[in-house]
Amino acid sequence: MKKSKKVQSAEQVSTFISAFRCPICGASMKVEELKSLVCSENHTFDFAKQGYLHLLPHSIKSQYDTDLFVARRKIIMASDLYTSFHQVMAKLIQKHVDVSEVLMIDLGCGEGSHLQKILDESMNQKFTGIGLDISKEGVIMAAKHYEQPIWLVGDLAYSPIADQSIDVILNILSPSNYQEFKRILTRNGLVIKVVPRANYLKELREAFFVQDEKKEYSNADTISLFQKHFQVLERFHFHDTKKLTKDELENLVSMTPLSWSADPERKEAFMKQESCNITIDLEILVGKNNIE
Repeated sequence: MKKSKKVQSAEQVSTFISAFRCPICGASMKVEELKSLVCSENHTFDFAKQGYLHLLPHSIKSQYDTDLFVARRKIIMASDLYTSFHQVMAKLIQKHVDVSEVLMIDLGCGEGSHLQKILDESMNQKFTGIGLDISKEGVIMAAKHYEQPIWLVGDLAYSPIADQSIDVILNILSPSNYQEFKRILTRNGLVIKVVPRANYLKELREAFFVQDEKKEYSNADTISLFQKHFQVLERFHFHDTKKLTKDELENLVSMTPLSWSADPERKEAFMKQESCNITIDLEILVGKNNIE
């Protein structure tokens, strides 16, 4: 008889229990009866039947809804738009990591598809994945579709991750908290931050917006801040273009926050195209956590 997702999740967390701390008081934790995660101060978090843990100490509203995550999953898993990106990410991790067994967390994992694809590309390595996001809707979707990673609803500012327990942090097109990054990384752990370059999804920017300031994007400040906090081992410029079908374009529009402030008529006109080339233009920053 196959184990339930709830039990599988509890067993996975049990294996890596030293990597967890209470998001309320910071105390150490243990798994009780494969049902709950409990800290030494008796703060208790139950494993959900879908196979995830809700570790938010307070409620947080997110603009990201279920429809957005459904569209994002379809784009990442069913189209070829990010396939080469995932392959490059896996190779960069394998190139720079220097431990045989890797505990890797995706901070801002959304519905989990980027993390799952990168793990799939790293099948020859002993990688264990953790996905954390403040969106319950995204994490539920991740847990429903992907069994292997550990899925957490949590806030990076009140992180449920213990000090110096993570070998690799992934931060893909998501906000950062470098103080927390440094706290949870192992002594020489890696942080791999992915930020958009000027031409990322340029076709959408050009179609959606009239004002030049919304058509353009600069990541200079983001990169400068990253360089202040970590020793940069590598900067990789990833550039790729893929042709998407009409259905894929509709999913792309539904998944991107660019559409939130787009002119409705211009957005509708874009989605009426039978196909369109879409540009993926990203800066991948590989940093090392140097602790003396």
